[in-house]
Amino acid sequence: MHSKDRAVILFDGACNFCNASVQFILKRDPNGCFQFASQQGDAGRQLMDRYEVPSSINSIVLIKNNQAYYKSDAALQICKQLSGAWRMCAWLLVIPRPVRNLFYDVLARNRYKWFGKSESCMLPKPEFRSRFLE
Repeated sequence: MHSKDRAVILFDGACNFCNASVQFILKRDPNGCFQFASQQGDAGRQLMDRYEVPSSINSIVLIKNNQAYYKSDAALQICKQLSGAWRMCAWLLVIPRPVRNLFYDVLARNRYKWFGKSESCMLPKPEFRSRFLE
């Protein structure tokens, strides 16, 4: 898959839960549909600016088909592309966004408390480095 055709996931590089989520996605994305950028890095900040993502956003961001998805929309759009049973999570999109995002917001608000915070972004394994934007 050509890198221009890939969707980009912007994640909080200091969040242990977010870093674990990136590792989870990498293992279940055999076709290389996703590229990744830390929201704190240059590429991530540039993409957030280009797609007018509020700096106060407390969410993973998916940029796909020239559109930015946030919160539960981003998570479920990502699941649709993963291998295995994770694709079935897409049915959750029928639940109204405000209800889905209530649950998402609880996790987002507590992610540092529950999962911890790193002082620096994770370093990807060599086989995945080409999928990370700098």
